[in-house]
Amino acid sequence: MREITFAQALNEGIREEMRRDANIVVLGEDVGKYGGVFGVTRGLYDEFGGARVRDCPLNEAAIVGFGVGLAISGKPAITELEFMDFVTFAMDPIVNQAAKLRFFWGGQVSVPLVVRMPIAAQLGFGTQHSQSLEAWFTHIPGLKVAMPSNAYDAKGLIKTAIREPNPVVFIENVNLYASKANVPDEEYVIEFGKAEIKRKGDDVTIVALSAMVPQALKAAERLAADGIEAEVIDPRTLAPLDIDTIVESVKKTGRLVVTHLAHKTGGVGAEIAQQVTERAFDYLDGPVVRVAAADAPISASRVLEDALYPTAEGIIRACKSFK
Repeated sequence: MREITFAQALNEGIREEMRRDANIVVLGEDVGKYGGVFGVTRGLYDEFGGARVRDCPLNEAAIVGFGVGLAISGKPAITELEFMDFVTFAMDPIVNQAAKLRFFWGGQVSVPLVVRMPIAAQLGFGTQHSQSLEAWFTHIPGLKVAMPSNAYDAKGLIKTAIREPNPVVFIENVNLYASKANVPDEEYVIEFGKAEIKRKGDDVTIVALSAMVPQALKAAERLAADGIEAEVIDPRTLAPLDIDTIVESVKKTGRLVVTHLAHKTGGVGAEIAQQVTERAFDYLDGPVVRVAAADAPISASRVLEDALYPTAEGIIRACKSFK
């Protein structure tokens, strides 16, 4: 099977869907001839033209707002924000419009909108260009949230997101764009709400999001050398969340560590921990442990930045903390 990068997989998935459905439109800043700030839309303008791959003003509210209008009028829209942090300017069209329109109209209106946003964490970009804000969107009924960790999932999930009649917040970590995985040539999609067990184990469950999945797998390898077999789970989507797979794993292992790049307080890890506590309390041998970013603004200083973010070593310490 061929091996391609995460960014190439996204590009390929979008391209295939645009060939399948001539109504699909891409909107964003520099997504046209330039091919996107991180190159994900490269070549789409050349194939589909400026009517379907539209460069927009530097106005995130307008980009997503136009996308909502196109979506409800029958033209599925893929909108790109250059950094996840800039979603603050587009919260009204996402949260108050896109997420609620199907409910307003009793299901008579579909909102096939994808809002792509990259997390640029651990790149020294500073506090306004590095945030992981996925927890905000899991709080909003009506939104679906996808967060792939590898090229295979990136392609399968973006295709599903584009076909989804509900709005999807699609979160990509920039550090994963160059990572490679085996991706088949043939058509495939990945169903939302289906977690993947990346590694089997009986001693502790590690749930990892996005770029922390490779770190969790690295930690699991090192733990195995010490006789601790960790089961690593990648949720792949946060809304819907496949809590059943996580709960069944915890019932087997009795221990849970959740890790993500977002700040610890109020992060998705807290929600996962609480749901597991509600459903599998009697199976837990100790409190759920979260390994996440510190509750501090993200510095452009690489030294301070490195001190803020979770690591494989932190996951290992968490797994060994259970008595």
